[in-house]
Amino acid sequence: MAKTILIVDDAQTVRHLTRFALSKGGYNIIEAEDGVQGLKALEKNAVDLIISDLNMPNMNGLDMCRSIKSNERLKHIPIFMMTTESSQEMTLQGKEIGIMAWIVKPFVPEKLLAAVHRVVGG
Repeated sequence: MAKTILIVDDAQTVRHLTRFALSKGGYNIIEAEDGVQGLKALEKNAVDLIISDLNMPNMNGLDMCRSIKSNERLKHIPIFMMTTESSQEMTLQGKEIGIMAWIVKPFVPEKLLAAVHRVVGG
């Protein structure tokens, strides 16, 4: 059974590039434009991994991740943060919340696919 990944990013181009990279691994993809939509998608869908941007309107990636990690039903889901933000302060905040990987954009599709495969399998 194919694994399902939720991509949360306000940039449609990034969502499509990420979808394209991960579709080569046979993953099912769900997309959301911001943290609010991401949380709504998690209410309706079982996902195996979340890949989120940091800076988004309505609810940023860190706030969405805090909400996920405080929810008993969702806190087990691994999260990758994929962003242009690479400051040590932000990555430490992410680790404290429970973010598994911090990927700096632009990403290398093959490396992203390999990282996803290591975490959720194929």
